[in-house]
Amino acid sequence: MSQTTALPAPLLSRLAPGLVLAAGIAAVATLAQQASGIAALNPMVLAMLAGILIRNARGVPGAAAPGIAFALRPVLRAGIVLLGFRLTLEQLAQVGVPGLMAIALTLVATFLFTKAAGHVLGVDRKLSELIAAGSAVCGASAVLAVNTVTRARDEDVAYAIACVTVFGTLSMLGFPLLAGVLHLAGEHYGLWAGASIHEVAQAVGAAFAQGEAAGQAGTVAKLSRVMLLAPLILILGALARRSGRSEATGRAPMPWFVLGFIAAVALNSAAILPDALHGPIASTSAFLLTTALAAMGLETDIGKLRLKGLRPLALGALAWVFVSVTGLGLVLAL
Repeated sequence: MSQTTALPAPLLSRLAPGLVLAAGIAAVATLAQQASGIAALNPMVLAMLAGILIRNARGVPGAAAPGIAFALRPVLRAGIVLLGFRLTLEQLAQVGVPGLMAIALTLVATFLFTKAAGHVLGVDRKLSELIAAGSAVCGASAVLAVNTVTRARDEDVAYAIACVTVFGTLSMLGFPLLAGVLHLAGEHYGLWAGASIHEVAQAVGAAFAQGEAAGQAGTVAKLSRVMLLAPLILILGALARRSGRSEATGRAPMPWFVLGFIAAVALNSAAILPDALHGPIASTSAFLLTTALAAMGLETDIGKLRLKGLRPLALGALAWVFVSVTGLGLVLAL
């Protein structure tokens, strides 16, 4: 029995410095967002920026490396699994078949367009895939989740998150202004916001700016879009395994955590969990993802980011325009 309890101690002591550092940054970022009162200010992005600042201004001690790596893998995947408890199959039904078609077609078209545009612009395949996922699905969370299959460098992940954050923020500010010009209101406007804006918080903020009906439609549409993250990762993983793409092992991993995400959606749809648990689960998921972003920042070298130049930023801009126009067109058509 003493041997069983002693085994985790060396591992815990190795992980503690990096985990405490990343979790501490996540806690400060979360408190900063709460103190600001700005719902659309994403703690995950704040945590990543803080991690980058610490890494490039002061450096990160070598003892923190194991804990940072742990935050980038098991902690991240646990956060994505818990994200499934925010979604239900009933939400899909509320959107309706035309709405779901608009959301799914916008997602697929944006992902494929961004990948193709990245090839034309000469942007690295992995970075293009991450920008495509962030633009097509749900911003930083999608970038992190897809990278479990893509396996890009940390600098690529940071660059992709920066891209989708900047352009998602522009959408959050611009969509309510464009609503009047385009004579969009209510559920149609909300569906457009949910189908086109990058981050969940950004989409919800922009949708509610046009009233309660638009806000509800935008929230449900955005969460339905997030649900499509699971099949996207499974498809990318299957394609990567078939082509044998993986620098380390010769094959890409099966993203088993996605099955956990799907199971969480199923459990939430069955209404098995008490309502009192939904708030803590959502908070835990957000904190785990914020911790992972802090760890990502702690491993990001700004010098390497500069070497990538402006082409990936141009790709992010193209993806932003494409998803906005395509989402609008499909919402109006369907």
